[in-house]
Amino acid sequence: MTDPELLRARALTALTAARARTGTLTSSVDDHELTAQHSPLMSPLVWDLAHIGNQEEQWLLRAVAGQDAIRPEIDSLYDAFEHPRAARPTLPLLAPTEARRYAADVRGRALDVLESTPLRGGPLTDAAFAFGMIAQHEQQHDETMLITHQLRSGPAALTAPEPPPGSTEGLPSEVLVPGGPFTMGTSTEPWALDNERPAHHRVVSSFHLDTTPVTCGAYLRFIEDGGYREERWWDPAGWTMVREHDLNAPLFWRREGGQWLRRRFGVTEPVPLDEPVLHVSWYEADAYARWAGRRLPTEAEWEKAARHDPVSGRSRRYPWGDADPTAAHANLGQTHLRPAPAGAYPEGQSPLGIRQLMGDVWEWTSSDFLPYPGFVAFPYREYSEVFFGPGHKVLRGGAFSVDEVACRGTFRNWDLPVRRQIFAGFRTARDDA
Repeated sequence: MTDPELLRARALTALTAARARTGTLTSSVDDHELTAQHSPLMSPLVWDLAHIGNQEEQWLLRAVAGQDAIRPEIDSLYDAFEHPRAARPTLPLLAPTEARRYAADVRGRALDVLESTPLRGGPLTDAAFAFGMIAQHEQQHDETMLITHQLRSGPAALTAPEPPPGSTEGLPSEVLVPGGPFTMGTSTEPWALDNERPAHHRVVSSFHLDTTPVTCGAYLRFIEDGGYREERWWDPAGWTMVREHDLNAPLFWRREGGQWLRRRFGVTEPVPLDEPVLHVSWYEADAYARWAGRRLPTEAEWEKAARHDPVSGRSRRYPWGDADPTAAHANLGQTHLRPAPAGAYPEGQSPLGIRQLMGDVWEWTSSDFLPYPGFVAFPYREYSEVFFGPGHKVLRGGAFSVDEVACRGTFRNWDLPVRRQIFAGFRTARDDA
């Protein structure tokens, strides 16, 4: 998409959708819930709300339009690198009414900037990049706020319809992904972020990959076989985590009366055996894979499985092709508040028949978060560059919590291997012996 007016319309749609979702997440609870810290792992919801407005002001009003700051005194309060999440409730944050007013004021001005700005002439304005970046930023914080909703105690505050059914009948458990070169990353996706760039050639050996993410039922077999009690399956740091925190199941699971239950957005329910397992750390995913005699795929393997078309030899935007996602392709955008059962979304499968590569659950890979050859930080180092290294593992594919604007075949997420509150699952691979 290169037509400036189409890009302008796309940016307006993306910004509007993000703000509507922010409104849902912040209007579904009262002011006390907005200002409370529901977990030291997360910010108060009201911090995210004002931070969204502050980032939009800094990039669209100041950087793009050259306007004076509206509230320069709050910049440091909403600097994610200056204040860790656990400390944010102690800051003199904007109250809910004031935060809403500030974010709305910024948005009104930002839409004026979008309408009047030529979408060319500089890296921030070319292809409406800054507007797309801000829409992605807001959706990423919406996902963060959804995690906070999952962590909060009390009755359900959010509702959504059930996802479509799924079935693995007739599906092989795994498929062979042929080895060879493919194009990884992108140099043409207009709103791709710096860590997705540039496009470059990679070569992977042939490997087998699960056709669906690992389900709760499969993971339960690992639990019942003593997986959390056998050191041999665990990375040493993971085994330390298991012992220190007395882990015996995914986060939010508990055993009661001979039945496994889980808490999901304020509702307690039986663990659904046919649904992709959720809220597992990288260490848990890695231990399961070892127990199963398999391994986690590398990031390059995951992207080849998700994007490479073996007939044409080209890399596509999504497993199903280049068309934007629809409700028939993937479980995205908080349309549903859970993953769909394994085998759902046949229209979204890859050319090799691999399903649910996009949406449902983020998928841990075995890879550290590292820059691509030729990487250039843009527009600021703190988005990607400061996280590169062995401390963070890459996740791919998005989840039900992710909006399509922040989810594509090249999109890279990353987190610490101990993280369990995120909407992460996994699938496994094995070498082609």
